[in-house]
Amino acid sequence: MYGPEQPEKQKISKKKIFFPVNKDLRQYLTYYGRHIELPVKYDDLTHFATAVPVYDKNNKDTLWETALYNPTDTQHIHEGLKQIYSILKTEGQSRVHRHLHVEKVDYCTFGNSNPFRIKIVNNFNDNYDYFYIKKVDASRIYGLELEHILSPSRINYFVDVATLVEEHIAGIPGDQFITSYLNNSEFNKVRIAKELVKFNYRCFVRLLGDMRSYNYVFDITPDFEEVQFRIRAIDFDQQSYEGRKNLYLPQFFKENYPLVQLVQQFLSKENIEQYQQEEKSLLIRRTKAARKQLNALLDTMAHDTTSTPEKVIQLREELAEHYEESSFKSCNSMGEIVRSSLDQIYK
Repeated sequence: MYGPEQPEKQKISKKKIFFPVNKDLRQYLTYYGRHIELPVKYDDLTHFATAVPVYDKNNKDTLWETALYNPTDTQHIHEGLKQIYSILKTEGQSRVHRHLHVEKVDYCTFGNSNPFRIKIVNNFNDNYDYFYIKKVDASRIYGLELEHILSPSRINYFVDVATLVEEHIAGIPGDQFITSYLNNSEFNKVRIAKELVKFNYRCFVRLLGDMRSYNYVFDITPDFEEVQFRIRAIDFDQQSYEGRKNLYLPQFFKENYPLVQLVQQFLSKENIEQYQQEEKSLLIRRTKAARKQLNALLDTMAHDTTSTPEKVIQLREELAEHYEESSFKSCNSMGEIVRSSLDQIYK
């Protein structure tokens, strides 16, 4: 799987279609406590008076802008954002957010979702945190739910009609890790390579696409002997949307090639198969532990539209050839394809 060839630039749809949340998905979200009424909506945040570009420490444009609101709107918006943060962190205990303030609201001008990033600061100790407010997209919600159920990490988010609120996923962005940390002599390269293999396998099985280096982070945890690594996805817009099989394998993105080189250098074929089997076993345990919720999600997804008919046909054909499994050819939606893909871990 990790041959000597260098990955090519993969062609991702420049403008992904946004899909609405239908009645069945809304019922699912309500049943599992994801659908609530929020005090501030995405549309409220779009009514800023002006915006100032945000630059990084090297004076490079980040493609984010700090939104500035009229004084009459600022108090209402900031109070609502603090309430949302308390919903994310403390089930809405209002007394907790009294000592917090909103330092800034940033708006992303790049990509499909155009999210808002809110920086919350503790008045007592200047500790800060972030969360995001985005437009609702059914594909992204399915991606968040599959991540919550199938990955080693839990995801905290809520939906209110056309607004999606997500907590911040902490870590070093993959592109920054590759540039600034990959050659750290104190880091065990074998462990980094191992994590790419496991992440690659997990993305492919649950069909999470577009995992270029800036769409995931490295979560680094010091251990009593060495550092442990975990790669966490932070962008779920491309959950089972594209038709090409390779777009669901992070190893084929040129942005990830330095990590692929580590796999080629430090892991044997037997090592790769071992780590894939380890991740496969963990996925089986997670699907069994959350069988009711996962089945409810896949049933909803199977009857939903989250891609174009052409992409559905292309993906089912490519996966049928990849697995040598004709059952994929009878899939008529991306939800059915995801279910068939997850069924492969039991074979």
